[in-house]
Amino acid sequence: MIRQFINRYKRLRTEHFLAQTYQYSYAFVGMGQHSLTNLYPVLHYLGVPLKYICVTSERKVRQIEQKYRVKATTSLDILLNDDEVKGMFVSASPSAHFSIASQILKSGKSLFIEKPPCQSLAELDALIALQRLHASPTAMVGLQQRHAPAVQLLRERLNKEHLVSYDLQYLTGAYPEGDALLDLHIHPLDLVVHLFGRPEILACHRVAPSSYLLMLRHPKIAGTLELSTAYSWTAAEETLKVCTSSGVYLLSKMEELSYEPIPSTVFGLPSEKIHPWKRSIECLYTRNNFTPILPNNQIHSQGYFNEIQAFVDAVEGHRNNVVSSIETIRDTYMLIETIKPHPQPLSDKPHPQPLSEGRGE
Repeated sequence: MIRQFINRYKRLRTEHFLAQTYQYSYAFVGMGQHSLTNLYPVLHYLGVPLKYICVTSERKVRQIEQKYRVKATTSLDILLNDDEVKGMFVSASPSAHFSIASQILKSGKSLFIEKPPCQSLAELDALIALQRLHASPTAMVGLQQRHAPAVQLLRERLNKEHLVSYDLQYLTGAYPEGDALLDLHIHPLDLVVHLFGRPEILACHRVAPSSYLLMLRHPKIAGTLELSTAYSWTAAEETLKVCTSSGVYLLSKMEELSYEPIPSTVFGLPSEKIHPWKRSIECLYTRNNFTPILPNNQIHSQGYFNEIQAFVDAVEGHRNNVVSSIETIRDTYMLIETIKPHPQPLSDKPHPQPLSEGRGE
C-alpha cells in the first residue's frame, strides 16, 4: 500500500512537470559565461522554446548551431521582425544593454534584460517610456535576489514586524572589468530598496574608488551598508542583519535565513540580567547540499530559476505582474545616481538627500 502511494505520488509529480509547457517562441541575445552558467540551464529545464540565439561573432554562430541545434545569427533585426518570437532575453555587454533594450521595446516584444539594463536614470526613464508607448507586455530586469526564496520569505516576515534597524555587508575582491556600482553594488542597493522601500541618504563616504560606507533611512527603518571591492573573491561576504522589536533576522549569501528572538524586559529591565537566558536560533531557510533536487540547487536558491520562470509565465499570460519589472527599479537607480557623483563624504551637508521622485514598489 505504501509503495503504491509512493509510486503514484512520483508519477503525478512527473506528469505535472511535463504538463507545464510554453506555446510561444523566444530568443536570446548574448552568450557569455553568466548566461551559460545561470540562465541557459534554466531555459533548458523549463523547456522554453528558444528559436534564436543572437551573438556578435560569426564564428560563434557556427559553434552554437552545432552544439545547441538552434538557429544562431548576428542580426538582431531577424529576431525583432519574427512575429513568432514573443519574448527576448538579453545578457550582453552592459554598455550595449540600453540600445538593445530600446529596439526590443519598440518592437512590442516582451523583454528580460540582465542588470544593469542601462547606465543612468535618464536611460531607465527612456526605457520605461518606450515600454508604455509601444505597449510592450512585460519588461523585466534580472535582479535575481528579489526572486531568491530566502528573500521572499524574509520580506513576508518583515511585513509583519516592527522594524528597528539593519546592517548590510557586501564585500568582494577587486573589479577592474567594469563599473562596480552598477555591475555589483546594484544588488545590495536594490535588495534594501525591495525590502524596505524608498531610501534617503543620511551619510555616504567613498573610502576607495569602488568602496562605500552608507547610512540610509527608509519609511519604517534605517540602516548601514558597507559595499566594497577591497576584500577577496575567495572569501566574499554578503550578509544582511535586520533588527526588529521581537528579534533579529540574519540572511547570509541567499543561502541561509535565521531568526533569533531577543530577551524580554520587565519594567524596562532586561530579563536576561534577572535570570539566565537560553539562546534559541530558528532556521527559517537553508539550502540542503545533500539532496540534489531543484530547490537545493544554487541556481534556485540565488533566484535565477524563479526570475526566468516568472518572466516566461508573464509572457504566456500565467501571471499579471513580476517583482522586478523595469518600473520598480527606479528608486534603485535614483539611489545609485545620488551616490555616484559624490566622491567626497555627504555627511557635511546640512540636510539628508531625499529621493522624492520615482515609483515605490
